[in-house]
Amino acid sequence: MSDAQQTAPGAPGLPPSWASSDKDYVTTALGASRVWATVGHGVVNEVYWPSTGQPQIRDLGFYLVGETGWIDLKRVREYSLSTPKPYLPLPTVLHQGPGYALALEILPDPHRDVLLIRYSLSGAYRLVVVLSPHLTATGQDNAAWTGEQVLLACRGDRSLALAASVPMSSLSAGYVGTSDGWQDLRQHGRLTWNYPRAENGNVALSAELQGDAGLIALGFAETVQGAQGLARASLAEGDEPARRSFLERWEAWGSTLKLGGSTPAMQDQALLSATVLKIHEDRAYPGALVASLSVPWGASTDSLGGYHLVWPRDTTLAAFALLAANQREDARRVLAGFIANQQPDGHWFQNYYPDGGMFWNGVQLDETAFPVLLAAKLREEGESELGGTEAMVRRALAFVARTGPTSEQDRWEENRGVNPFTLAVAISALVAGADWLEEDERRYALDLADDWNERLESFCYVTGTPLASELEVEGYYVRLAPPDRDGALTGQVELQNRQGETILASALVSLDFSYVPRLGLRSATDPRILNTLKVVDHLLRVETPSGALYHRYNNDGYGEHDDGSPYDGHGTGRLWPLLSGERGHLALQAGEDPLPYLEAMLKCASPGGLLPEQVWDSAPIPERGLYPGRPSGSAMPLLWAHSEFLKLLLARETGRPAELLRVVEERYARPPSAQIRPAQVRHWRPAAPLAHLESGLLLMVEGEGPFTLHFGFDGWQAAQDRSALPLPFGLWGVAFSAAELHSHQTLNFTRLTEAGWEGQEHTVRLGSVREEALSHQQQPGHQNQSGHHSQLGHQGQSGGE
Repeated sequence: MSDAQQTAPGAPGLPPSWASSDKDYVTTALGASRVWATVGHGVVNEVYWPSTGQPQIRDLGFYLVGETGWIDLKRVREYSLSTPKPYLPLPTVLHQGPGYALALEILPDPHRDVLLIRYSLSGAYRLVVVLSPHLTATGQDNAAWTGEQVLLACRGDRSLALAASVPMSSLSAGYVGTSDGWQDLRQHGRLTWNYPRAENGNVALSAELQGDAGLIALGFAETVQGAQGLARASLAEGDEPARRSFLERWEAWGSTLKLGGSTPAMQDQALLSATVLKIHEDRAYPGALVASLSVPWGASTDSLGGYHLVWPRDTTLAAFALLAANQREDARRVLAGFIANQQPDGHWFQNYYPDGGMFWNGVQLDETAFPVLLAAKLREEGESELGGTEAMVRRALAFVARTGPTSEQDRWEENRGVNPFTLAVAISALVAGADWLEEDERRYALDLADDWNERLESFCYVTGTPLASELEVEGYYVRLAPPDRDGALTGQVELQNRQGETILASALVSLDFSYVPRLGLRSATDPRILNTLKVVDHLLRVETPSGALYHRYNNDGYGEHDDGSPYDGHGTGRLWPLLSGERGHLALQAGEDPLPYLEAMLKCASPGGLLPEQVWDSAPIPERGLYPGRPSGSAMPLLWAHSEFLKLLLARETGRPAELLRVVEERYARPPSAQIRPAQVRHWRPAAPLAHLESGLLLMVEGEGPFTLHFGFDGWQAAQDRSALPLPFGLWGVAFSAAELHSHQTLNFTRLTEAGWEGQEHTVRLGSVREEALSHQQQPGHQNQSGHHSQLGHQGQSGGE
């Protein structure tokens, strides 16, 4: 092949590969360096710089070339991975096969934006490297070229340079799929091409290293000159000072961890999980923890986002795990990041880059409430209050109060409605954050929390369904109540990853209800919790070689297709190890040993101990690397999974979930003999309508803006108008006292807003239903631990009031 200038190909023709999200390990240095490296299938996958939100390469592959042919180590996958200690993330990958052994030590330089790789090769082979730049997080429009003993690439203000301590030969810059180093090896069994430059495309760089041992340096900077200078400076200094500094800093942090564990393997996994959480914190933006240093099914997508984004939910749960591990300063930085990135209306973006820049703009109510729980937990732990905490909490609770109990998206980011997980987090936040509020706001927030808590079953619990009859239970919590309900849990829910398929809301279940007892709103032995657990174990639990694992919900479509091909907007939902952690917490709170669930999570880990988002749940497909109970091509590591493992392990020691706040527990988790604290106010709003109002309660008809209520009683008798008055948090409302409603059968009303008449009439039945319901619930099997008596529905399949 000549060295003539190339033209970018139209179709890349990628070689077969496993998903780049399938990691063995992740690492970073504690210091000035801003490099995060990931390892998968024995090679270097994405390297992130200068932030955890910005991957700059697709992979750096290693190949062996000899007289008898060449070996693709990524596809042979005969290797082991080791670290000095679980909390010292200095991985050594050892590839071994007939006639060869290659050791790779992967070391982020603590002092420079450079990744150092020490290699040692024995056998009759030479080492070839192939580097695939994805600068600015994309494979499009990259430029690559060869220099004097250096491989270079740039895109915009992102540049990289790869140099080595040994001579390099056969340097070449090609296009992926046509003229890259892998294609050269496939066609010729060795490197033969010497293309000097490839521009405006998906490019790859390749070279052969002339020596059995040496040091490779991959440097990053805003300019090519800077990247080249950093790489060569690290080579000049050598890796020993970098290794010494790297280990000293990690040892100073990790040696303080005292996490326990029932077996050495469990102890090691706990230490590693804490380390994975620490690794995922951004250096340029402290407190920003991305969900994963990976791109799910990364070999099939060029997404700018992947999972290397901050999800407030995942980040808060990681902060709770860090707090449980006594890493208080780490948790405080997370809260500081939330204070900095809260939006003016009180919510946080669905996810965002570590610098706070929006990626997706959906709204999930739990992601607004979770930072409040973190602030309350830090206060409960005796931590001094960060500046801006009060203002943050007040804005967040105002958003929760204005927009709940419906969430634009549930925690799986798919559907709008009322969800037991989201609602439990919102209720707990209103209680936990109330002390930061002014008196009128505090009173309103607690009244609203009490109302939603007492009505939780009316929103999300169904009785008398075919599924309940089949499993011989009274009822169960559903995954989601659609937003267009009018006091009855009816209608269809669209399954977002199933190409338009729908399912009855009353037939859709999940483990989302597990946070109701986790946060102290109900006892884990409440009959309704136990009923739902029976349904969930029947529909979602799968016994695998790793142990008992769970699907997100029935008929989920987020996962590989049945033939193992990558998820592409639809597929078949697979098993999530973190859900075994949620099931384990339920077991713990019910007085059982959660060890089997910890062991199941542990057995799902990668060779390097990383926990995946999903594992395969069907027959093995070896050619795709898919085996039952083992990681699929989804995100790995998943910060949420490591957090759940660590929290469950520590809760097993303490007997108490990390998220359970005393202030919430004291309000709701009361023994059956305690005085009942029922709600005093019912808050009617379009997202939380009432089919009937129990006697003795105040009714507040609410809206997010001024309105006039046109109402009458008992079939529009004595019709009249009443103007809404301002309420806390920017809400408006019309109040009806218990005395005003006492002598009537129904309240009929509609509303006139600034946009005009809403075009819908509402009817609320009035009467002494509450006393009857309380009497019903006080029978055996109907008393919940909190002493709150919810309306278990008597309207067909609905738990509606």
